[in-house]
Amino acid sequence: MARILLIILKLAMPTLQIKTQINADIQTCFDLARNIDFHKLSMTDSNEKAVAGKTSGLINIGEWVTWEATHFGVKQQLTSKITEFENPNRFVDEQVKGALKSFRHEHIFISEEKEKTLMIDIFDFKSPFGIFGKVANQLFLKRYMTNLLNERNAILKQEAEAI
Repeated sequence: MARILLIILKLAMPTLQIKTQINADIQTCFDLARNIDFHKLSMTDSNEKAVAGKTSGLINIGEWVTWEATHFGVKQQLTSKITEFENPNRFVDEQVKGALKSFRHEHIFISEEKEKTLMIDIFDFKSPFGIFGKVANQLFLKRYMTNLLNERNAILKQEAEAI
């Protein structure tokens, strides 16, 4: 019975974990990850724009941003807020309003050898629409979100290593 409950919980709120090695110092990586202007540049495929709240520069604890973007052919808005912040090691943004039922995105930065950083994204999300949302998670949403984060991280890595 406990095993079945664990499976149901995993389906209800998938957790993605992505690790990216970057040949750049921790502060550069941390600041790029929370830079609204860089985020816009890294998400051109979905045409993301910051339309309310903090719309430019570095976002900090307690600040929020509303993004307008096109995903799955549908223009939508998502508002997230920085709820935890430890410069330059970690910050968390959480959905305040948007298409998902909820999400929590933890950004972790670990300084390694000289001028090297391990960036870890832990992304927990919950889809709306009950069992249909759980099915969507398994069929395509989990893969879509993983690809989105991997693409963004590749651009962040490229930018950080060029600085």
